[in-house]
Amino acid sequence: MKIIVTGGAGFIGSHLTDALINAGHEVVVVDNLSTGKRENVNEQAKFVESDITDFPSLLEIFEQEQPQGVFHLAAIPRAPLSIEDPVGTSKANILGTVNVLKAAADVKAQRVVFASSSSVYGDQATMPLKETMIPAPISPYGLQKLVGEQFAKVFSDLYELPVVSLRYFSVYGPRIDVNSDYSLVLGKFLKQHKEGKPLTIFGDGTQTRAFCYVDDVVKANIRAMESAAIQGGEVINVGGDTQTSINELAELIGSETTHLPVRVGDMQHTQADLSEVKRLLEWEPVVSFSEGVKRTIEWFHSAK
Repeated sequence: MKIIVTGGAGFIGSHLTDALINAGHEVVVVDNLSTGKRENVNEQAKFVESDITDFPSLLEIFEQEQPQGVFHLAAIPRAPLSIEDPVGTSKANILGTVNVLKAAADVKAQRVVFASSSSVYGDQATMPLKETMIPAPISPYGLQKLVGEQFAKVFSDLYELPVVSLRYFSVYGPRIDVNSDYSLVLGKFLKQHKEGKPLTIFGDGTQTRAFCYVDDVVKANIRAMESAAIQGGEVINVGGDTQTSINELAELIGSETTHLPVRVGDMQHTQADLSEVKRLLEWEPVVSFSEGVKRTIEWFHSAK
């Protein structure tokens, strides 16, 4: 199968590209390298440096490559950054998504898998988070991903392009970004630990996340592309169904901690209801959190 992976030089996208190539698919990675790294891209993949906000260039790539499947992971995936720059992040996360969907529709791709986020839920009163809940995003990033889901549904209905949206929950693992000010908490903790600094926790650390190891997330993506149960327009949780507090994560890393005020736009709790993903994709996470953190720490030390 000929597949385009947008954002394929990034953390999740590069792991997905590896898995697709190992399964015998032909993969074209489209990435502008704003956050991704060229060295992350599998040598057997074709790499095209391009920006998804440039529709003419993107369409040219799609017309040349004629993909049968598209995984759309390219994004600026940080809620704090979206609060600082709602215009720039909206351009990438909303306009960029529309461009990818339109290009895929124009070349009559068979299916698109869109990387959405649990951020669309916002702070809900009850756990676990179910796809039937009314979204209430508390950051521009969450709203941008919600708009992407809605465009996915419209394209599925109007353009005969089946698009399935996967709501990721706190994905972690090797190649996680550790250098950005907006890094996910595990990446930031690993860097602070290495530098002998206390681990920075926003708030009291009792906030929880539904961490999910990257290999499990990759498997869910591939099943979303292959499953006969997918018709288009579905929204599916992909995450952990257990809650782990930031304090518990800090204990696993094993460093002193320091506390800062709660950040605006940060959700207090997440926990994924997995009923829908089990039903449609026959998927559930298999890598335990302790094992996943162990693998990530081993990668971090070996990569330096």
